[in-house]
Amino acid sequence: MRKIIFTLSFVGLLAGVMVAYVSNLVQPALPPAFNPPTNPYSKGIYAEGILESDQPSGENMNIYPEVSGTVKQILAAEGQEVRQGTVLLVLDDSIQSATVEQLQSQAQAAFTLLSELKAQPRKETLDVNEAQVVSMQAALKTAQDELDKQQAAYDLNPKSISKDALDSAANAVAAALANLEVARKQRDLTKAGAWIFDINNQERTYNALYKSYLSASALLAKYTLRAPKDGIVLAISPTVGSFVSAQGAYDSYTQGMTPVLVLGSPHAHLNVRCYVDEILVPRLPAPAQMKAQMSVRGSTVKIPLQYLRMQPLVSPKIELSDQRLEKVDVRVLPVIFRLEKPKDLNLYPGQLVDVYIGE
Repeated sequence: MRKIIFTLSFVGLLAGVMVAYVSNLVQPALPPAFNPPTNPYSKGIYAEGILESDQPSGENMNIYPEVSGTVKQILAAEGQEVRQGTVLLVLDDSIQSATVEQLQSQAQAAFTLLSELKAQPRKETLDVNEAQVVSMQAALKTAQDELDKQQAAYDLNPKSISKDALDSAANAVAAALANLEVARKQRDLTKAGAWIFDINNQERTYNALYKSYLSASALLAKYTLRAPKDGIVLAISPTVGSFVSAQGAYDSYTQGMTPVLVLGSPHAHLNVRCYVDEILVPRLPAPAQMKAQMSVRGSTVKIPLQYLRMQPLVSPKIELSDQRLEKVDVRVLPVIFRLEKPKDLNLYPGQLVDVYIGE
């Protein structure tokens, strides 16, 4: 028993010595994956920058639909280079298409009625009116002949024809004459064609329906999103079946609204938007003397920058953070530089970089 205790004690002591030895060993530090950025200028100032596509103003081109709807087709792919007018995305337009067809049919019906009014008098209708005039003339002659016969008989022998029969024959002549006058006026009315007020009213009705059709057609075109200019598709937020609106598409990860599509510039260079802290603004050199260098994070690459423009408005620094969560009123001045894309390095819009600005 004493031997077992002695053996266990010796093993424990040996283990403690080994643990103490191993714990005191100093591991050599690993070499850094890349050197941290350094200021290449004696009086240079630092600014955080973000890469963006080359645009004459603004940042990347964000595309939002002007109407709400369900995504029916996505005809572009991320990274695809597109030309101006290329169809990128189609929303479900079944209801609007039916509305356009309905208004088009109504406008066509109104135009047909307008053409009918302008084409009056119709030859067949005028022929009927002329025949009615001839018929009334014949009826008048028949009535007049009957009256003449009865009047002649009455003049020879008043007892041969009653006074009542003679009066009836005279009334028949007057009625036939009135019917002839009505037939002539109806013929003249038909010959005159449609009333100008009816034509004007129908013309305005057609114009109103046609403009409604054009308006509905223009709205129908909004269900198809096209590339406003040549560019590269940087991002497509929704998928087929997703609902989008003028506020954009819902992002499940950020739980906010994002642009439906983002287009970048197809040029061989990018822009760098730097946010210079307001405390450092007085130290900025004049634009004609301004030089800058960009360091790509995670690498030792340093790229010279060319001054492009400045937004002369100091604004809150919310561009790189969530405005709803911003607590400190840090204000920055945006300065935009341009760089040529390196052939041996991948750079993408939205990437954060370190920028040093000097003279």
